[in-house]
Amino acid sequence: MPSTYANPRYRPAPLPGAEARHPVVIAGAGLVGLTLALDLARHGVAVLVLDEDDTVSLGSRAICFAKRTLEVFGRLGLGARMTAKGITWKTGRVFHRDREAYGFDLLPEEGHEYPAFVNLQQYYAEEWLVAAAEAAGVEIRWKHRIASVAARDDGATLSVEAPDGAYALHAEWLLACDGARSFIRESLGLPFTGQVFRDRFLIADVVIRGDVGFPTERWFWFDPPFHPGQSVLLHKQPDDVWRIDFQLGWDADPEEEKRPEKVIPRVRAMLGAEVPFELEWVSVYTFRCRRLERFRHGRVIFAGDSAHQVSPFGARGGNSGVQDADNLAWKLAFVLGGRAPEALLDSYDAERVPAADENILNSTRSTDFITPKTDAARAYRDAVLELSARHAFARPLVNSGRLSRPTTYADSPLSSPDHGAWHGGALPGAPAPDAPVLHEGRADWLLRHLGDGFALLVFGPPDAALVAALPGGLRAIFVAAEDIPGALWDHAGLAALRFGAPAGGAVLLRPDQHVAARLADPDPAAIGAALDRALGRVAAAVAA
Repeated sequence: MPSTYANPRYRPAPLPGAEARHPVVIAGAGLVGLTLALDLARHGVAVLVLDEDDTVSLGSRAICFAKRTLEVFGRLGLGARMTAKGITWKTGRVFHRDREAYGFDLLPEEGHEYPAFVNLQQYYAEEWLVAAAEAAGVEIRWKHRIASVAARDDGATLSVEAPDGAYALHAEWLLACDGARSFIRESLGLPFTGQVFRDRFLIADVVIRGDVGFPTERWFWFDPPFHPGQSVLLHKQPDDVWRIDFQLGWDADPEEEKRPEKVIPRVRAMLGAEVPFELEWVSVYTFRCRRLERFRHGRVIFAGDSAHQVSPFGARGGNSGVQDADNLAWKLAFVLGGRAPEALLDSYDAERVPAADENILNSTRSTDFITPKTDAARAYRDAVLELSARHAFARPLVNSGRLSRPTTYADSPLSSPDHGAWHGGALPGAPAPDAPVLHEGRADWLLRHLGDGFALLVFGPPDAALVAALPGGLRAIFVAAEDIPGALWDHAGLAALRFGAPAGGAVLLRPDQHVAARLADPDPAAIGAALDRALGRVAAAVAA
């Protein structure tokens, strides 16, 4: 098959010397492992990444990067590049048989730096992450395969096989980002709980030059005339590549269905005989909605597909994995730096396990709607689709894959109750909403100013006394309703509106840009207490 992308080949690392100790070892140089490595490096943590391959993703794989994930990559310095290369979209259409049921808009409001979604092949994201991670000091050993792992109270001992021989090393912390078939998870005997659905889907990445009549939208068909009785999903990618997912059914032979002789007629039936195209990449997958019971096992911590799996419809896999990394990196960095107790890492489970459950629930519901298992379920689905064409009330019932949304850590042990009256806006545990601001007379975005550490967002003019009283390591960012030196100008009023901030109020933001506390009267004692709680110090003191 022709390809619009040439995979880079990285030189295998030479065999190291005697057994060494490493503060953090990451298994897997995929999307999640590389994001985690880069984030840790930006916090000053020495990171070693081991990967059994010598290149980035083979095939486009995860392509839909959600707004929250783009904001994470924006903080890591890659957001603008991904947006420039990717295909931006926020609208979609749902079809039933030969007619449109309805359309939707995922980001109807303006005033955000990043769009609802950007479609970008996973290999681009990984290639750029490799370069950024190496520039930040991350050591990546390509073609170094973990052959065995033994968990210990002080970390994990690994045996590694490399092209030049084998060696052993000790990881004080082992982060398992080695994917759905995680060797580390299997080695430790950790089972998944959940469901594997009896259905299969074909991915066909198709190169189509020129205008094919499809806009830059997400299109989903139920029971279309070109693929009767099944469903089809269409997305546009960069480089004139289109992603098409065909439902196949459980009885389909995966190897047989991947043959060009089987794929090409399906695509031609969809596009029409007059549209020339070439196959670029083909794969077959099965819906899986399952997870580990816990993601942290002592000093071995799982993230991404090694920890949880969901069906691809809804773009929840790659996005939730990146948000795992976003959640874990700062916590581990603060623990390693002596700024927080090790108990802080328990909040990774407390926050990301419910996030995985939320994704699994939505993914399971999508799968049940897309692939009804009984005649009654199919009759219900078809009735909903028929009604949705004429009645708005039925459209929320249509489920072609509830698209990825960031999780609000509603019950996080790191969040503090509101201090004083606070009405509306981003709740504790929610990701910080972006807003347009003016900085020194230039158009800018609020999230760009938050940085990689804790930040106190104060909605009022600069206050030197407050800054002097802040705990060490906490930075104040002032947001004013008028143009004042030393403050971001909330000229459109959207920052205050989206945070629900009263005049003079303040929001404590974590390094992953989630809300830790809201203080209507930001006195230093209340700020210090909220910071202690966000760092896990309160729980540690109670336990002591």
